[in-house]
Amino acid sequence: MTGWLVAQQLAVSRFVLLLQHERGRSAIPPTSVEIALADAAWHEEHLTLLLRERLARLELAAPVIGLRLQADHVSPMEAPSGSLFPDPGSSPADYHRLLELLTARLGDRSVLAPSPRADHRPEVCNAWVPATTVTRPAPPPPHLERPFWMLETPIALMVRDHRPFYESPLRLVKGPERIECGWWDGQLVVRDYFVAQGDRGCYWIYRERMGEEVCWFLQGLFG
Repeated sequence: MTGWLVAQQLAVSRFVLLLQHERGRSAIPPTSVEIALADAAWHEEHLTLLLRERLARLELAAPVIGLRLQADHVSPMEAPSGSLFPDPGSSPADYHRLLELLTARLGDRSVLAPSPRADHRPEVCNAWVPATTVTRPAPPPPHLERPFWMLETPIALMVRDHRPFYESPLRLVKGPERIECGWWDGQLVVRDYFVAQGDRGCYWIYRERMGEEVCWFLQGLFG
């Protein structure tokens, strides 16, 4: 495949190795090993390394009697860098190759990149997708101070002496950031967010403003 790519001056962005099993009455569908690349490539060493990592984690359901390789997603090769002394490891292609290797070794759901959605609610805005599907990381929202570590489910906090408590009394150091949205999809939130300092760290908490009772929740942690 790589010989054909070089001869045609093409690069592949996705290819599939089909492992074919016994045919006949006991036939089972071929086992598919798909390799998706963040950046189209044609180098045999790199493509072989990605395939080797995926095969090392593969459990076969039956013996393999044949192989079929499909490379339908190809594009013209990119021109080489015009730099006289390129810095090894600093190009976008090097970064993409690293992501591809980590994804092949750890799996699609273990190497993620932020993909924020256009929504003020943190639990909706904070989205992650496989890193190899993102061509350019989204920039963080301007003027908003939010933690990188968001909890999937906010933690209800105790209140002691009229102050939120999480392992220690929390002191509000910044805020509030007021969020009122979600009426259009039936998931209305009315909250005041604060940066809070405790004995063991810095936290992002909010005060629920719906109802008469004051309720505090932990939404994220700052590094």
